[in-house]
Amino acid sequence: MNIVYNIMVFLHIVGAAMIVGIWIGQMKKPTVHPRQFDGAALQLLTGVAMMGLIPALDMDANYAKLGIKLVIALVVAVLAFIGSRKFKKGEPVSIGLAHSVGGLALLNVAIATLWR
Repeated sequence: MNIVYNIMVFLHIVGAAMIVGIWIGQMKKPTVHPRQFDGAALQLLTGVAMMGLIPALDMDANYAKLGIKLVIALVVAVLAFIGSRKFKKGEPVSIGLAHSVGGLALLNVAIATLWR
């Protein structure tokens, strides 16, 4: 089970890198790329899987922190979905939407690493 958990952590970090990396790369002309939604979906799936593995591995968990992270991840996924649909249709993506996706994902990374 530890191997499965570690694979989930790896994929979770890859999802965050997809969101934040594209956001930083698009800083001059902010938009929401469809791969950011893919990263958000990957983060949600792996995050929920890790939450399910916590009791099985007898790990201590801060469920308040995990709940906050889940809510932020859901918001990021919804915003990324909206932005990626606009991107695919050739419609303009607002700067606020683009920065919300990247900024909230970065906030989630900060919560994960700084809140103990």
